[in-house]
Amino acid sequence: MLYYLLYHVLQRYFSPLNVFRYITVRTVYASLTAMFLGLVFGPWLIRRLRELQIGQYIREEGPQEHQKKAGTPTMGGVLIVLSTAVPTLLWADLTNPFILLSLFALIGFAIIGFIDDYAKVSKQRNLGLTAKKKIYFQVFVSLVVGISLLVLVTHYAYSTQLMIPFLKRLHPDLVIHSLMNSAHLWPLAFLPFLVFVCVVIVGSSNAVNLTDGLDGLAIGCTVIAAGALTVLTYVSSNSRWAAYLEIQYIPRVGELTVFCGALVGASLGFLWYNAHPAEIFMGDVGSLSLGGTLGTVAVIIKQEILLFFVGGIFVIEALSVILQVGSFQLRGKRIFRMAPIHHHFELLGWSESKVIVRFWIAALVFALFALTTLKLR
Repeated sequence: MLYYLLYHVLQRYFSPLNVFRYITVRTVYASLTAMFLGLVFGPWLIRRLRELQIGQYIREEGPQEHQKKAGTPTMGGVLIVLSTAVPTLLWADLTNPFILLSLFALIGFAIIGFIDDYAKVSKQRNLGLTAKKKIYFQVFVSLVVGISLLVLVTHYAYSTQLMIPFLKRLHPDLVIHSLMNSAHLWPLAFLPFLVFVCVVIVGSSNAVNLTDGLDGLAIGCTVIAAGALTVLTYVSSNSRWAAYLEIQYIPRVGELTVFCGALVGASLGFLWYNAHPAEIFMGDVGSLSLGGTLGTVAVIIKQEILLFFVGGIFVIEALSVILQVGSFQLRGKRIFRMAPIHHHFELLGWSESKVIVRFWIAALVFALFALTTLKLR
């Protein structure tokens, strides 16, 4: 909105406004706007959630120190979503389909998380939607994203090929073109791509959700991951950088840099109030939407596999739960004292602050490693 007003309308009367045609400038403004919104409206939201008695329920089997957090306002992810969406609407080109698709994923997963959080609050227990229902809704949103991307293949230079780090010559296509000419089997040609998109986005959404167990842990790691995706998005839209780094060049994906910048700013604004000791929790409305959005951006810019490194902490947290459940079901024994793995370190005697900061450091190392792989191909 502001982008259209300043550049497309007022710029003809005041030439310095031409600066707003640059994606980097608008990314900075979107990030600052998002952080400002989070900082300003954070206290108001905390007060309103307390008035409405929307507090977090803490499960008894976790570390006992967490019991004192019971009643802390939750569903703060609403602030993250709005602080990301509003600056995007202000500073991004809303005719860009990649922007609209990312906003759809952000809001779609936020709605799923909101329903889940509301069920928890209304029932006064740590169980909301059933796992199956949550997965069904997540798959539905992911399928919409995947189908939309298939529509964009022809006109927006989007590719269904898979980019594999370290193997620059290997680009397997996730669409089976040999089935395209069959009158009955052509829908199956797109199945591998759609399944892959669902696995990436749903997996990312739930991985962030599992990480959200300590004050500031998930949102701090999100700041780092979103920052790395901001860089990856920008180079993917720049023909020179894309050619130099030998990654796929997607011309109009550059606007997503503005969206990613807004996500970084919104996350920083929320971290101000979510830092230990937290004044507010993001809830599933925040964690599911953040994870789903990170996965969606990775799919759009063709860095799905690199997302495993960008969000390395999220992957480790999810794997710790999978290994713990699998080990207990197969052997009757646990690998960790408690899963997700951040609770394991707490039970080993690490303070909550130490776990959080060390995980942030590890997240930064993973993100930097992911960026170095761009040239190590």
